[in-house]
Amino acid sequence: MCVPSILISVFKKSCKQIFLPTFLFAFLFLQTASFAEDDESDPNLFTHKAQVIIDGYTLFSVRGISSHPAEVRAKAIRDRIESVAKNPSIAANSIQIIHNENQEEIYALDNLIMMVFDADAKLEGINRETLAKGISSRITKSIYAYRYERSYEAILNKILYAVASTILVVILIFIINWLMKKVNLFLEQKLKTKIEALESKSFQLIRSNQLWITLHGFIKSLKFLIILIIIFTYAQYVLGLFPWTRYVSNSLLGFFLTPLGAFGDAVLNFIPNLAFLIVIFFVTKYFLKLTKLLFNGIGQGVITISGFDPDWAVPTFRLLRILLIAFAIIIAYPYIPGSESAAFKGVSLFIGVLFSLGSSSLIGNLIAGYSMTYRKTFKVGDLVQIDNHIGQVVEIKLFVTRLLTYKKEEVVVPNSIVLNANVINYSSLSAKTGLILSTTAGIGYETPWRQVEGMLKLAAERTEGALKEPPPFVLQKSLGDFAVTYELNVYIKDPMNRLIIYTALHQNILDVFNENNVQIMTPAYEGDPDQPKIVPKEQWFTPVAGKPVSGQDKK
Repeated sequence: MCVPSILISVFKKSCKQIFLPTFLFAFLFLQTASFAEDDESDPNLFTHKAQVIIDGYTLFSVRGISSHPAEVRAKAIRDRIESVAKNPSIAANSIQIIHNENQEEIYALDNLIMMVFDADAKLEGINRETLAKGISSRITKSIYAYRYERSYEAILNKILYAVASTILVVILIFIINWLMKKVNLFLEQKLKTKIEALESKSFQLIRSNQLWITLHGFIKSLKFLIILIIIFTYAQYVLGLFPWTRYVSNSLLGFFLTPLGAFGDAVLNFIPNLAFLIVIFFVTKYFLKLTKLLFNGIGQGVITISGFDPDWAVPTFRLLRILLIAFAIIIAYPYIPGSESAAFKGVSLFIGVLFSLGSSSLIGNLIAGYSMTYRKTFKVGDLVQIDNHIGQVVEIKLFVTRLLTYKKEEVVVPNSIVLNANVINYSSLSAKTGLILSTTAGIGYETPWRQVEGMLKLAAERTEGALKEPPPFVLQKSLGDFAVTYELNVYIKDPMNRLIIYTALHQNILDVFNENNVQIMTPAYEGDPDQPKIVPKEQWFTPVAGKPVSGQDKK
């Protein structure tokens, strides 16, 4: 072998045995130093840590740096432990610690699991070597537990435990339902008669059925709560039996406690705003009561305001109540929980859009209702005609008016239609001046007009419900082709009986004309008799049969 060849061989061996280990050691030292520098440069990282969790059990906590966060480091360590636990060729007791100047390295055979640094030891307040021993012991136990819990024998035992606990829960629920039925029966036998006696003593201010429903609801709620606690405990126990679901079991209680805790914090923070809202509520409530007393006095005539009709009291109070409540809501709005959140504003905007899209007719009817009230178009009890509907007003609401017809039909008319329609009120002036009923009859030219007027007035006098004062009067409306059209007008006081009075009036007209042998020509007749249709002068003052002749009629 030549000298150059020997030198080259020596150089290669030197690189492998001296330079390469030295280079690797220097690299690891620089990395460790960098880690230590990062630890010392950011004091916040001393408290930032993450837990290494295997099958729902927390083994230990590790810390991280900005370039390698604690959560990432904890996940990597967990994955390495699970990888070792899944490999049956690696014994669980093969965990060993290799000491270095700047860290402790924990291995399972040749598999690096983690390195323990001084920064990790600072979190626990102990030295690095002691922490590494404790961690290695926990890793060993976790590997044993990981393998045992996934063995056939362990899974079979836990399945049996789960089945047994399921049967136990079913039996408990059955027993609870049976006990609650017995409790209901016992209370019904012992307390129901006493509750009914209490109702009679309280002059029915206390309703027995309401008390019984309340008590029964309390028992049902108690049963539901007990069953819910049993099911929750059962779910937590069964999920905790198996390693795949144990994390959910450990977190199950937090699913309920976390929202309750947040709710409790929100309630505590809301107490000052709640006090303000309570003050607004009671101020508004009692102010509305005082306002209601004022308008009740106006409506009953106890309090009089010039130019203000007592019938306006109730609708004015309703309108003022809406304005006051709206004003109170505007003041209270900033103090409502979540009023500043985007979700609350979005819901408010959505409701406003829906209201604006669907409330055009609603607002129209509302405005029409108040307009009708202040215009004094009609009131409850009046007989009115709206479009083609005639009936008595039985109810006036802000949006609709209800009429009751003669045929006992209820007609619901929107107030916007009432506002735009012609309304005939038969009752508004009937109490003062009387309502005029008019009917027409066509009489031939051969009958003296004085006789016709007399017969029509006689029929009016015989009609019950027709007023004597003002007296009835007759108008000659037209001189037609075949007959003279006469209109009889009668005053009445009760417009609700107008159809009955009309019927009686028509009956009396027929009777009077039959008594006087006068033919009613309405609407017309075909052909003329031989005698011309004229009234001789000597017949102009023919007396009306059944009525004595007065001096005025003889003239």
